[in-house]
Amino acid sequence: MTSKFIELKTEEGIATLYLNRPEKRNAMSDDMRTELIEALERVAADKAIRALVLTGNGKGFCAGGDIAGMEKRMQAPAGEVAYNGWHRQQRVHHAISLLHTMPKPTIAAVNGSASGLGADTALACDFIVANEHANFTWSYIHRGIIPDGGGMYFLPRRVGLVKAKELIFSGRKVELEEAVAIGLVDRVSKSESLVTDAQAWAKELSKGSATALALGKTILNQTFETSAAQIFSQGSQAQGICYTSTEHRDAVMAFLEKAAAAKANK
Repeated sequence: MTSKFIELKTEEGIATLYLNRPEKRNAMSDDMRTELIEALERVAADKAIRALVLTGNGKGFCAGGDIAGMEKRMQAPAGEVAYNGWHRQQRVHHAISLLHTMPKPTIAAVNGSASGLGADTALACDFIVANEHANFTWSYIHRGIIPDGGGMYFLPRRVGLVKAKELIFSGRKVELEEAVAIGLVDRVSKSESLVTDAQAWAKELSKGSATALALGKTILNQTFETSAAQIFSQGSQAQGICYTSTEHRDAVMAFLEKAAAAKANK
């Protein structure tokens, strides 16, 4: 799939999605967001795709929201600003939710700056791999707004509440070394191998049962705001589904056959 602002390539069960506005450092416009939603929906629905790598074309991962879009919102009639803003937020949250709830592992391969909405988008992935040029900025405060791409939800879970407040309140830049130290970045890779390293990790993470991965991720995503009793209950239901899956049956039969063969060879 190649659209104007999104490139989607699939190889050996791993989808790689490229944000494709390099001349704008992949700033997220409304049109780009529409294409992103379409691509994410396609990846989520395709059972042949086992994992997703998200990266940017050019020298940056994503510069955040498109400034032209901000200017356009300010030019709307006063009585329409709030509703237009609300409608836009629904689209932003839909895109981020698709990424966050993707029923398969997701990795952000951050190739340069991830600012504002770009930083939030990286956080919506399960894991973050960054190159030597990567940095992160929650710069919303400099525009008189708050993080609207999930940053207020994801960032405290990554770095702790106090550090998240400091980064969001100051809007300062987090360079790679600090990002690794505070747990914002999981792995570091050279620019020339960033995407291939992320793809290799995606293959490693998605070798197991697709059913178990999807169910386990869904429950893990709720861990911090759900009681232990609720997690146990959801886990019981998910395990019941896993018991009936082809992956579980095949894995158990393979284990039993291997054990029987080892016993016979003694």
